[in-house]
Amino acid sequence: MLFTSLEFLILFLPITTAVYFLLPRDEDAWNVWLLMASLFFYAWGEPTFVLVMLLSIGLNYLFARAMEKREGRKKRFWLVCAVSVNIGLLLVFKYLNFLLSVLRGWLPFAQGFLPQTHIALPIGISFFTFQAVSYVIDVYRGEPAQKSIVQFSLYICFFPQLIAGPIVRYAAVRREIEHRGVSLKGFCRGLTRFMLGFNKKVLLSNVFSEIAGEAFAATSLSAGMAWAGALAFTLQIYFDFSGYSDMAIGLGRMFGFHFMENFDHPYASRTVTEFWRRWHISLGSWFRDYVYFPLGGSRVGKGKLIRNLLIVWCLTGIWHGANWTFLMWGLMYGVLIIGEKLLNIPRRIGGWPLPFRLAYRLFTMLTVVLGWVLFNADSLPHALSYLQSMFSPGGMAADGRLLHALWEYRVFWAAGIVGATPLLSRLGKRLTAGGGVQSAVVAWIGGAAQLFLFLVSISCLVMNAHNPFIYFNF
Repeated sequence: MLFTSLEFLILFLPITTAVYFLLPRDEDAWNVWLLMASLFFYAWGEPTFVLVMLLSIGLNYLFARAMEKREGRKKRFWLVCAVSVNIGLLLVFKYLNFLLSVLRGWLPFAQGFLPQTHIALPIGISFFTFQAVSYVIDVYRGEPAQKSIVQFSLYICFFPQLIAGPIVRYAAVRREIEHRGVSLKGFCRGLTRFMLGFNKKVLLSNVFSEIAGEAFAATSLSAGMAWAGALAFTLQIYFDFSGYSDMAIGLGRMFGFHFMENFDHPYASRTVTEFWRRWHISLGSWFRDYVYFPLGGSRVGKGKLIRNLLIVWCLTGIWHGANWTFLMWGLMYGVLIIGEKLLNIPRRIGGWPLPFRLAYRLFTMLTVVLGWVLFNADSLPHALSYLQSMFSPGGMAADGRLLHALWEYRVFWAAGIVGATPLLSRLGKRLTAGGGVQSAVVAWIGGAAQLFLFLVSISCLVMNAHNPFIYFNF
C-alpha cells in the first residue's frame, strides 16, 4: 500500500488513527493496535511475503535473547548465526536471481544443473533486514534485548518506515515503544510534515518522472533532451525519496515517535563526501557504524583506508539492487570519496578562493547527475548509450521534445530547483526565529499552504494514476 494511494488516505490512515486515539491511554494497547495495522499494511500488497517478515522477526527475537544470556564465544556464535540468517534472506530474495543469471552466462556448461530462478522481491526487505541486523549487533554490544515480542515486532514492522525507511535504530525508539506521549501539537506537526512529503512526491516527483521516463526509454536522443532527462531524474529521485521520508517522519510523529532526519538538502553539498552525509543519512550512518568503523574506519594506513572505503561503497551499491549498474554506481562513489579523503578536500575546501569552491561544487553536482544516469539505467550498455547521448558533439540543438519538456514544465522546473535547495527552509527559520506573533502567523500560513497543496495533490491522484515510488524497489 502506497502512502499516496487513495486506499491509504481514505481508509487505512483514518481508521488506524481513530482507533489509536480511541483506545485507552496505554502503550500496550497502542502497540498491539499499531502492530496489527502494520501487518495489514504490509500484507495488503504482498500477503505471502508477510510470512518472510514474520520469520525474520521471530528468528532475530530469539537470536537476541540467546545472545543476552551468554558471553564470549557462545555470544559471538549467536551473533554470527543472526547476521548469517539475515544476509541469507537478502541473498535468496534479492540477489539469487541475479547471481544465477551471471553464473549461467559465465559458465554455459552449468546451465543444465543451475536453473534460473524468478523469486519475487519482498517490498522493503533491505530496510527491515538492516534494522534487524543493527538490533542484534547492538544487543551483542550491550544493548538490552527486548523481552516483549509485540514491542520488538512493532520496531521491525511499524508501517511508516517499514518499506522505504528511514532505517531506525532500536536504541533510538526503545523508550518511545515502551513509554511515549502524544499531544495535539505533536500530531499537528506530524500531519503537516506528512503533507509536505505527500506534496513533494505527487506534485514534483511524479511530474519529473514523466520527463525522465520519456528520456530514458527513448532509442534516440539529442544531447539537450538527454541532459533534461538526467536532470529530471535527479529531481525525481530526490523528491521521491525525501518526500517518502518526510511522510514517514510525519506519520511517526503523529503516533508519538521521533525518527531521525534522512535528508539535509544534499544537492547543496560542496563535496561528494558531504553529499553522502546529506543523502539517505540513515543508510550512510548504518554502513559507518556497522561496517566502516569495525573495519578500522579512517584511523588506519592509506592502504587499509582505501580497502575500507571500497568495501563500504561496494556494499552500498549492491544494497540498492542486484544489477551491475548499482555495483558500478557504488564503486564510482567509492573512488571519488577515496580521492577526496586522500587529498583532504572536505577539510581544505573552506580555505580555497571562491572561484575554486564554486568550480568544485559544480563538479560535485555534475558527478551526482552522471551517477544518477548509471543508477537509473537498465544495464551498463544502456547507461553508456545514454551518457554518449549527453556528450554527443553537435547534439545540443533544441528539438521538439526538449522544448516541450522545458516549456510545458517550466513551473515545475523552477519549483523543483528552488525546493531542492535550503532557501525555503532558511527563510522559514529566519521568519520564525523570534517567536511571538510573527512566528505563529508564519506557521499558520505554512500549514495552510501545505493543506491547500495537499488537496491539489489528492485531486491529481484522482485524475492521474502515474504514481511510482523508486525506493520501493530496494
